[in-house]
Amino acid sequence: MFYVSTRGNQPAVSSAEAIKMGISPDGGLFVPDAPVTVGPDVMRKMKDMTYRDRAAEILRLYLTDFTAAELEECTGGAYNTTNYDVEEIAPVKELESGTYVLELWHGPTCAFKDMALQILPRFLPRAAAKTGEKGEIVILVATSGDTGKAALEGFKDVPGTRIFVFFPDQGVSQVQRLQMITQEGGNVGVASVRGNFDDAQSGVKAIFTDPEMNRMVGEKGFRFSSANSINWGRLAPQIVYYFSAYLDLLKEGKLSGGEPVNFVVPTGNFGNILAGFYASEAGLPVNRLICAANENNVLTDFIRTGVYDRNRRFVKTISPSMDILISSNLERLLYELTGRDTASVRGWMQDLKENGVYRVGREIYSRLQSLFWSDFSDDRETMAAIRDTYESTGYVADTHTAVGLDVYKKYVEQTGDRTKTVIVSTASPFKFNASVVKALLGEEAVAGKNEFELLKVLAQVSLMEIPAGLRGLERRPVLHQRVVAGEEMPRAVLDFLGI
Repeated sequence: MFYVSTRGNQPAVSSAEAIKMGISPDGGLFVPDAPVTVGPDVMRKMKDMTYRDRAAEILRLYLTDFTAAELEECTGGAYNTTNYDVEEIAPVKELESGTYVLELWHGPTCAFKDMALQILPRFLPRAAAKTGEKGEIVILVATSGDTGKAALEGFKDVPGTRIFVFFPDQGVSQVQRLQMITQEGGNVGVASVRGNFDDAQSGVKAIFTDPEMNRMVGEKGFRFSSANSINWGRLAPQIVYYFSAYLDLLKEGKLSGGEPVNFVVPTGNFGNILAGFYASEAGLPVNRLICAANENNVLTDFIRTGVYDRNRRFVKTISPSMDILISSNLERLLYELTGRDTASVRGWMQDLKENGVYRVGREIYSRLQSLFWSDFSDDRETMAAIRDTYESTGYVADTHTAVGLDVYKKYVEQTGDRTKTVIVSTASPFKFNASVVKALLGEEAVAGKNEFELLKVLAQVSLMEIPAGLRGLERRPVLHQRVVAGEEMPRAVLDFLGI
């Protein structure tokens, strides 16, 4: 298996090279050069496996230049009860008959990003060794809140790497901010960016594709890479949990072999739901991928109309990890839906860069409609979904999962489709406790309390333990205080590297 750029101006590379580089030099994203098939025999084989063994089985189909022993070492080191607070790693809970929740937040930073960012730091040093890389790998990350902490935690003190994270100064929760600015580690750096996530993401992409910047760091023995979902080594592990959720339901007798399911995915950058698309393309019986957006509903509009238009008001919501208007991973989907037409992809990405908008043709729009469905929820609807779900089922959802719950309700109302459905839960309710407590107990319950006091309130009402990664967070020393404008991001990286 080799990897090619969605924009067609880069020779094919190995999976190790794709992981090491993160993004293609032509600005495109790496994608597999051939389809992967997970057949019925492999599904039967995986049904009784642990999560980490399922991960090794799936990943060997995509990362073909890694040995079976290397993959088992990576998955065993990433997916265990030292890193996760449940043995299942990604448990599936029944919400009500035919509706299930896939919990992806039992890792060290309480968000689904751990599912990939506990294993990517194990891939990367091996990828560097396989490709003969002598330089130190510098991971650059733009985060809307969760990826930053998960990446910092995963790469902390990993030999041969450094990591620098940018987050929007006013676009993350108090818990998310403190998770990042208190991060320890001799190889980590953090700065907030004046602006929103799209400003941070655009700045990081500009650094990756700046020849002069790359020359300067290269001369000092560094090479840039990414831990965002633009890196295939970040996206591939996310394919695993779609298969694992299906296999768990199969094992429990909730599904029969080959029975299709829907997945509802709260998403902003399109990486999470794109992993579901790749799982479906590999043979997972998926009926519909339901894209759940918040008020920054650029993806909903695209799926409904075939027009992607980021020229709109940016809304700060209570589901901040989805406050995104430029969904990078959509480029991979366009590449696949066009039958790998790199010229069309280049044209659309140029239109997006220059005008902020592009329109796909009728054939691509038709395929999009057959695979995806989308709607969005505003903050009021999100809060109502948290409250209503708790009152009817006893389940406590965070603000992002609640967007998924509300959009799924709209999907059933509008389509009448009663296919069994898995709602992907992307964060612990404790990460966004102020909104969750307010939804459950009312305005007076949060009045005068900060997010750390509300952790205890939420623990009492939910009968859940405060996650270890969040306990005592407010007492940790602040280690990173730099604030930069978008144009100052390259200088921040150079200062971090001592250049």
